[in-house]
Amino acid sequence: MRYDVVVIGASAGGLTTAVAANRFYPDKSVLVIKKEDVSLIPCGIPYIFGTLGSIDDDILPVEKFLEPLGVGVLTDEVSRISPNSKTLKTKSGKEIAWDKLVLATGSKPVKPEFPGAELEGVYTVPKDYHYLKEFHKKVGEAKKVVIIGGGFISLEVGEGIRKLGRDVTIVVRSRLLRNSFDPEFSERIEEKLKEVGIKVVHGEAERLLGDRNVEKVKLVDGRELPADLVIFSIGYRPNVELAVKAGLKVTRYGIWTDEYMRTSHPDIFAVGDCVEHRDFFTGRPHPLMLASTATFEARIAGANLFKLQIVRENRRTIGVYSTRVAGLTLAAAGLTEEATRREGFEVIVGYGGGPNRHPAKFPDTSTVTVKLIFSRDRGAILGAQVAGGKSVGEMVNILALAIQKRLTASELYTLQIATHPLLTASPVGYQIYQAAGDALAKLRA
Repeated sequence: MRYDVVVIGASAGGLTTAVAANRFYPDKSVLVIKKEDVSLIPCGIPYIFGTLGSIDDDILPVEKFLEPLGVGVLTDEVSRISPNSKTLKTKSGKEIAWDKLVLATGSKPVKPEFPGAELEGVYTVPKDYHYLKEFHKKVGEAKKVVIIGGGFISLEVGEGIRKLGRDVTIVVRSRLLRNSFDPEFSERIEEKLKEVGIKVVHGEAERLLGDRNVEKVKLVDGRELPADLVIFSIGYRPNVELAVKAGLKVTRYGIWTDEYMRTSHPDIFAVGDCVEHRDFFTGRPHPLMLASTATFEARIAGANLFKLQIVRENRRTIGVYSTRVAGLTLAAAGLTEEATRREGFEVIVGYGGGPNRHPAKFPDTSTVTVKLIFSRDRGAILGAQVAGGKSVGEMVNILALAIQKRLTASELYTLQIATHPLLTASPVGYQIYQAAGDALAKLRA
């Protein structure tokens, strides 16, 4: 078999690449190879516990999505890539020739070599339907669940399991969401978690205790937390095995690519979690793994497989995050204040806050807090953090674009927007205006 384009992986990055390739090169044949017989919507995985009815409510119908476009789908696992002959082999013995190849092989959760990690009742959160189905069943049987790690997945999974009535404890070494938010936002989400009955323990796990099944988590300081189910949620590693075997350039952060997602082989591209990302401001490698980033890269790769049709003006990655836990939406883009000072930037910080409806008596009104971080020299925005209701999820996208276009505090203060009593904050007190104005006053003081 031979295809013009072969995409390995059918999650957010792989699907988007295939769609973009089909859109920009409709005369080219495209094949997606997926390892899993049942695909999941990655961002929905934490919500199979307590929010969605079951894991089957999170299934991604890859074939139904791609086949009407004329994109082929093969369920198999690629065992070897041969860049010189431009072929690949699968575990079932198929040999497929390709003109352009895209690696969208994703990532896998970190399960450390940890004393007691081999006990029954110890899990991670992979994108694996059959694993998660069994995991979901065990959560239903558990009484005390301990989650090790303080990132987005920990919080989202923890809240879902708590909704099932389980006793949930999150163990975090420093503070929640440390890499994405400054301390005042971490403190706010911790308070919300406690309000819904989730315990947050600050400390470092040393070992898991038990005979055959896990029974306790022992911390370095000697404390012991009872548990009949433990979840490691301490990060993910890029799946780079195929790239390494193929002789592609790979770093500790993932597969190396240029700004158009081309690897060290001119006809092999890579997108998503398997790729090394570089920070928008510093250019340093950044362990960023987000579906939104994967689809952005996939649109670039898919459009430029055979010729450069979409010019990428901004060649680095902005971390843009959002989550909703315990009734609070948190979102962030760019650098935190802590990160800017660590990198040596001189900054000014502006704050804004108030209701997201006007008047505030509307039933779905929530208080929105905005924190904007600007460089002192020219007032360019470096980062943003927002907390409040569901409207925060789109507000952060405005701020991400502002960062991408390097807007200043003055430009944000004079931003032209649409407002409506049922949909937004008052134009008088729009929180982005407030934060930008607060920063401007400090810049000119």
